[in-house]
Amino acid sequence: MATLLSNGQQSVMATSNGQEHQKDEPEQEQQQQQVEIRKSSSPKPGAMPNLKLNRMGSVSPKDKRVYKIVLTGGPCGGKTTGQSRLCTFFENLGWKVFRVPETATVLLSGGVKFSDLTEKEDPPTPTTFVYKDLPFAAPEHSLIDLTASCPRCLAKAASRPNGSEAYKFQENLIRTMVQIENTYFELGNSSTRNCLIICDRGVMDASAYISKDKWEKMMAGNKWNPVEMRDNRYNQILHLVSAANGAEDFYSTEDHACRSEGVDLARELDYKSAAAWVGHPYFDVIDNSTNFEAKMNRMIESVCQKVGIDIGDRLQATSRKLKYLVALLPPDSEFPPFQDFDVVHHYLQSAGPKVQARLRKRGQKNHWSYIHTQRRPNVHGQARIEVKTQLTHRDYMNLLAQRDDAHFTIYKKRRCFLINNQYFQLDIYKEPGHPRCKGLVLLETYSSLTGDALKNCMPKFLNIVKEVTGDPDYSMFNLSLKEDWSTTKKFCRSATHGKQDEQLPEPPKQYHPYDENSD
Repeated sequence: MATLLSNGQQSVMATSNGQEHQKDEPEQEQQQQQVEIRKSSSPKPGAMPNLKLNRMGSVSPKDKRVYKIVLTGGPCGGKTTGQSRLCTFFENLGWKVFRVPETATVLLSGGVKFSDLTEKEDPPTPTTFVYKDLPFAAPEHSLIDLTASCPRCLAKAASRPNGSEAYKFQENLIRTMVQIENTYFELGNSSTRNCLIICDRGVMDASAYISKDKWEKMMAGNKWNPVEMRDNRYNQILHLVSAANGAEDFYSTEDHACRSEGVDLARELDYKSAAAWVGHPYFDVIDNSTNFEAKMNRMIESVCQKVGIDIGDRLQATSRKLKYLVALLPPDSEFPPFQDFDVVHHYLQSAGPKVQARLRKRGQKNHWSYIHTQRRPNVHGQARIEVKTQLTHRDYMNLLAQRDDAHFTIYKKRRCFLINNQYFQLDIYKEPGHPRCKGLVLLETYSSLTGDALKNCMPKFLNIVKEVTGDPDYSMFNLSLKEDWSTTKKFCRSATHGKQDEQLPEPPKQYHPYDENSD
């Protein structure tokens, strides 16, 4: 997967046989792209190719990168350490790093007490006040000072029928978060260096601790929508799984000894925090399948992969793309909480037989994001260079004039869900399309697991027929072709296995012997 773009600039990933790999810095091609810079209160995410800094550590405004990530997760997941590690790593590369503080902590540390916002009775004394005695309080709290405040308890208070003051404060808290983030985003845009912006939680985290009806009311009242607030606002979401889920021996909270109820609650909060971000196109779950040091390395590796930074052997590459054929979808009631998106793909006319270009429109409830993807071979090897550009609606409509008539338009319903700490995308092909796509359902995920560990994390409620990773029969490019491509399949298979016959002629321009990453 490559990153989204915010202002017509590009993110480069090197791919081979449908999988992502770190790659040496490719030569920059001269590209004539006129993409409108969209300035709004909700800036679009952006990333560009990995370019060298000059002696002063700056880059030209045209080539500068501003990459926005969210660190989220349950208690004791490593967010604080992760921030520090990312900051050090990218600063050592010459980047400017901004760390956006958690807004709830900033406001609540100023003396706001959720009990003042919900209770009209005489306040209890600091020596007798127990948070868990309140019906809306998070149960992990024990006897603590009245001046302390908890964001989760505030959210619970806001969900109470008579919690109007807490609800309003929660609403203002999100507005404040958006403004604080925008301030850092503007600082990043004005910086002369490549810039990484690390947000300690993001807007959607608030939805994890408030009732669904109150959240939808808040979204509607402020004319917010999930596509803008979740998908377009941040480049990447990193969920650091709580130690309470897979590393219980190391679970603890500050000034709070580990208790069984604390671990159980932490697991629940961890799941809610992850579920709040289901649907983001670049959502990575960093679990506890390794020791903590390796967990931090996997987190850094994930960011570097998306940005397109060559890290050589400094961090071990772990995850790979996996694709499975699924039959007979179960009813929606058997799925864990999910997000559905309408996705439309158009293949475009390309400059050469080995260059692939496509458009993607992805959205919910008539709110859309638009991506242009170009894939081309790397002249230094067999890997493929993938360039993604985020577009405005106007640019998208203009590029549609370049549609390739050799391809059908691909229509999908994409279902995103989280289960067993693994993030999945289920692509359900829809009509109109080629008959070969009728009833086709493909499941995709990225994982470093193998064998029984991988098998155990797969969704048991799905009827998985077989793994089709790297199989050209299930390449979206090949599936969209209008003509019969049986002759090209022979080329595809031999090229995939590195055994191409030298006498085999190069396939026609519209065919490609490699699979593509979904976007």
